[in-house]
Amino acid sequence: MKKRKTQKPISNKKINKYHRIQNNYYYKYKKSKEIDEVIEKRYNILIIIIVAIITVLFVFLFYIQIFKQTYYIEKVESLNGNIIEGPTAPRGRIYDRNHRLIVDNKPIKVIYYKKPTGITTKKEIELAYKLVEMLEVDYSKLKEKDLKKFWIINNEKKAKAKITDKEWKKLSERKLTNDQINDLKLERVTESDLESFDDVDKEAAYIYKLMNTGYSYSEKVIKKGDSISDSEYAIISENIHTLDGFNTKLDWDREYLYGSTFKTILGSVSTSESGIPYELKDYYLNKGYTLDDRVGTSYLEYQYEDYLRGTKDKFEIQKDGSYKLIEEGNRGNDLVLSIDIELQKEIERILEEKLLEAKGEPNTEYYNRSFVIIADPNTGEILAMAGKQIIKEGEEYKFYDYTPGVTTSPVTVGSIIKGASHIVGYNTDSLKIGEIRNDACVKIAATPEKCSWKYLGNLNDIDALKYSSNVYQFLTAINVGHGIYQYNMPLKIDESAFDIYRNTFSQFGLGVKTGIDLPLESLGYKGTSHLSGHLLDFAIGQYDTYTPIQLSQYIGTIANGGKRMKPFLLKEVYNSKSEEPLSDLIYKTEPEVLNNVETDPIYLDRVKQGFKAVMEYGGTGSGYIDSNYNPAGKTGTSQSFIDTDNDGIIDTETITNTFGGFVPYEDPRYTFTVISPDTYHYGNNSEYQTYVNKHISAEVSKKFFEFYQ
Repeated sequence: MKKRKTQKPISNKKINKYHRIQNNYYYKYKKSKEIDEVIEKRYNILIIIIVAIITVLFVFLFYIQIFKQTYYIEKVESLNGNIIEGPTAPRGRIYDRNHRLIVDNKPIKVIYYKKPTGITTKKEIELAYKLVEMLEVDYSKLKEKDLKKFWIINNEKKAKAKITDKEWKKLSERKLTNDQINDLKLERVTESDLESFDDVDKEAAYIYKLMNTGYSYSEKVIKKGDSISDSEYAIISENIHTLDGFNTKLDWDREYLYGSTFKTILGSVSTSESGIPYELKDYYLNKGYTLDDRVGTSYLEYQYEDYLRGTKDKFEIQKDGSYKLIEEGNRGNDLVLSIDIELQKEIERILEEKLLEAKGEPNTEYYNRSFVIIADPNTGEILAMAGKQIIKEGEEYKFYDYTPGVTTSPVTVGSIIKGASHIVGYNTDSLKIGEIRNDACVKIAATPEKCSWKYLGNLNDIDALKYSSNVYQFLTAINVGHGIYQYNMPLKIDESAFDIYRNTFSQFGLGVKTGIDLPLESLGYKGTSHLSGHLLDFAIGQYDTYTPIQLSQYIGTIANGGKRMKPFLLKEVYNSKSEEPLSDLIYKTEPEVLNNVETDPIYLDRVKQGFKAVMEYGGTGSGYIDSNYNPAGKTGTSQSFIDTDNDGIIDTETITNTFGGFVPYEDPRYTFTVISPDTYHYGNNSEYQTYVNKHISAEVSKKFFEFYQ
């Protein structure tokens, strides 16, 4: 009987190896399962995304094919090769509030070139010489570089000979570029080479340059306007069949019947040769324009392009090549502005006159501009809006229109905003009606004293406005910030006081956009410091900055009892197709209240009383508006800082003067805002102070009442 072999016991080492293998298989299985789950989740997400995309495409196609079917059919028809459009139609006219015509269109003759498909350089040169025989050409604007290019085109072999074999080799080895080779050719064209050109060649060179300036698809103006004689226009028109790409047309230019008056704000229009400016290309193409359309490029022409744009003639090309008019175009709609153009002209004249007078006074070396706004506080209509800048060029002063600065040039405005500061005090119970305070200077530890322009004694809230007490506002600001003031001791205020002030100021239009119907408007500077001293500065208009239009809105809000009205320049729009001008009204701007000031009406009445006192004898605004018109208002004087040597460092302290008023006090109908930055050099050895802002205000209001009694 055989002995049964006894089985050796399994060693721990083998058992451990077995467990490791088993664990490894389990881990791989678990990992594989997790990966499958992740893949399944991603697959589900992908399916959802695909379904969503298909749904969106379906909805979009449904929208295009069903809801927009007519639109796209018309669009396709308009792109049909048998339908073409005429040139950009004349724009609508612009009138003032009294229906005086300000901007019109004047017809002009144009000879132009539009590059035909496939035309060669040689053919274009032949055409240029042919045109010289038909036109008088002034080539005075032809530059030497242009003439050299023309020589190179006409002398191809000679031009190539100016490049050495070594340089041609470098070109083949890509050590030189074609542009560099062309530059070398230009450099090596000599004066003796150009001596072969007579006047006819130079005239042809100039025409060739005009033919190839700008975009290839655009019309290149060769001659236009008064420079074209009737005979020149006729001979080109008669020979267009032999002048490939050349043609004639009657175009138009904007005509400004009041010259430069208000011209900057009226805006500008692109030319027929430039078409849509590059920076506005996407905006206008998205609105259905073509690249060669003439469009508004700035201010009111840009703002109201949709109204002013004319509609083009549409023609159908007949089998014999003739054109059949199928849809007659029309010039754009006519605008009526809120501006009184005759008053505007006088305001601009007064500004220039007073600026020049002030420059003849001492200590005015940094004064160079002023602004005026006259508005209706009950509607927001602007009757006049002007800015002028004076600059010395050589021995003479020249004036430049600075009216855009009304909306884009913030200044430190000073005490004019104390009316809004009073409202902050009343609203927060930091100021009581009739409260008496002493005008003694305020001193915070480690800072200079803060005082009024002189010691004013004991004042109530009305007198504080009348005499423009700074200290009165400092004490209100300390109360708003829950500060405890002691002379020459540290002052801690609640930082939320800045937000309280700014929130109330914004309700008057200070530090926010006014909503004026112009494409550009600045907010002004908003300080970031929360130091207690800066809160005191804020309360007297010496911290944040505001634009002239913001100040105008602020004064109007006080005048009308707390309604912040949206300022506007467009009053009405009329359909130009009507036989009788300005008879078919299609749009009228209605007054818009942007917000109401959150305060008790009694507080606004109290501020208005203070503003009335300002204009009375002894008040800081006495003499700014004739007292016979029962005015109310507030002056402002602020310390400003400028960089006089353009090194990026503020180095000089100046004084800015502001004024805002309204008439009559009981039932305000008009507001006046006048701002003159940097009127004199503060701290200069000369103690002389110009009163140009007061003189402007007095003359402007006087002239205004000649128009509107």
